[in-house]
Amino acid sequence: MRDDGGVLLETARLTLRRFTMDDVDRLVALDADPEVMRFLTGGVPTPAATFRDDVLPRVLAQYTRHPGLGRWATLDRFTGEFLGWHSLDPSDDGAEAELGYRLRRAAWGHGLATEGARALVRHAFDTVGVRRVWAQTMAVNDRSRAVMARAGLRYVRTFHLAFDDPIPGTEHGEVEYELSREDWPATRQDWDAALRAR
Repeated sequence: MRDDGGVLLETARLTLRRFTMDDVDRLVALDADPEVMRFLTGGVPTPAATFRDDVLPRVLAQYTRHPGLGRWATLDRFTGEFLGWHSLDPSDDGAEAELGYRLRRAAWGHGLATEGARALVRHAFDTVGVRRVWAQTMAVNDRSRAVMARAGLRYVRTFHLAFDDPIPGTEHGEVEYELSREDWPATRQDWDAALRAR
């Protein structure tokens, strides 16, 4: 695993680096967009204190507890502009990872969520050696489901959770996607073949 100045990896267009406590304002701005938070909180922003006192301390601790897994700031590789984040949130034993991503609206529609997600899936299996990568979203979140599928994950199930204050679309349930270590070699082969065909 490469770790130059907190950089986990680079793709054709992205740099994924460790978060620091200096990223609070960037995260607040990301979550301040109601469209970014539509399928997470119904558009309600995340307070700065939540990032400062809870989210970032937890994220920073994961880097040591589960090397190679966690949440990374996603930057434009050429300009250094903060675009959002990608994550491989570890299970308690670090044997599985939940794929996640959240990008600024200006970065939507350019394949950047998929580009970062694919790089992390490859990293999870080839470098870290997890047994499963999985992801969840609201069933009505078509954009996120498309990213999961393009990142090699396959639909597993739809399930329903009880919420005290459900947001629109909750009634359709949540979906889970996954990719196992056993299925990874075929997915990697397909990706590599597609790259060679370009």
